[in-house]
Amino acid sequence: MPNPTPVPGVLEIKPYVGGRAAAPGAARVIKLSSNESALGPSPRASEAFAAAMDQLHIYPEGSSALLREAVADLYGLNPDRIVCGNGSDELLHLLAHAYCRPGDEVLFSEHGFLVYPIAARSASAVPVTVPEPELTADVDGFIARLTPKTRIVFIANPNNPTGTYIPTSEMRRLHAALSPETLLVIDAAYAEFVRRNDYDAGIELVATHQNVVMTRTLSKVYGLAGLRIGWAYCPESVADVLNRTRGPFNVSLPAIAAGAAAIRDTAFTERAIAHNTQWLGWLSEQVAALGLKVTPSVGNFLLVHFGDKPGTTAADADAFLMQRGLIVRQVANYGLPNALRITVGTEEANRLVVQALADFVKGAA
Repeated sequence: MPNPTPVPGVLEIKPYVGGRAAAPGAARVIKLSSNESALGPSPRASEAFAAAMDQLHIYPEGSSALLREAVADLYGLNPDRIVCGNGSDELLHLLAHAYCRPGDEVLFSEHGFLVYPIAARSASAVPVTVPEPELTADVDGFIARLTPKTRIVFIANPNNPTGTYIPTSEMRRLHAALSPETLLVIDAAYAEFVRRNDYDAGIELVATHQNVVMTRTLSKVYGLAGLRIGWAYCPESVADVLNRTRGPFNVSLPAIAAGAAAIRDTAFTERAIAHNTQWLGWLSEQVAALGLKVTPSVGNFLLVHFGDKPGTTAADADAFLMQRGLIVRQVANYGLPNALRITVGTEEANRLVVQALADFVKGAA
């Protein structure tokens, strides 16, 4: 008997695999594979989550108004143009399904987030990879690959797993080359960590154009990855489309409560950012001093490059770190087989991973 047939593109999807969480045989495990917050969630977010426990029998407010209002207050936005989702991943998928027709093209950078081709294929669109020289999104490369079929351009800024970014001027240049029918989706999951004068997360572009969307997440600096909370700032027409296509209760009641509390606890957020700024710089310097190449990062992680001789490769380093209970991220599926992505952790975790890498380099010499 024949099986039901999925829509074109679905069976070409390589399922997303998250960062590992276990190191078999290690007495203690430190997870640095998923860019999770080193400080965890705000105590106010935890309190709000706990306070929602006796309301689990009640449906959440369908528009996530409490969460949208918290975001709007923080950034001075119109809450009607904010749409919340089950992580920003859901919003990326919704945009692809709402705007892509079979055969339309979706552009993204060579080493960009793996969800982009998944979202494209699930909508029966054609994923188009843009080469990424110097491990940084290439605006000229994007422009060269635009066609009348280009429906969405996904660009992570900063990018994961490289940690690089393009300045506001380059993002504007990319947008200026797009047709009004092409949607520019700026995935700014790591925006809070960036401390560069030439960077903008995308709010201004969204505010002044009808074909730009910015997505954000509470999984990183806010430490709420387990609750799956994201939001998008959109033109009114796009917000209307997303609200028509999303699930009616796509963000849970405890997630809404905790997310709103986390966003309003700006003092805790600033502590998390300050911690990352301090230890990102320290990690970069210490790892580079070992003779390993480090891609300059503005996120909460580092991309570290290894050799190609047996005993010096990224896979060798990963196995060595795993023996010590240090879990980092292999990124071969991002087209970077000889690199590892390492999350900025607590002071203890950061010192342990540097010492382990020093021992690895010494042993490989």
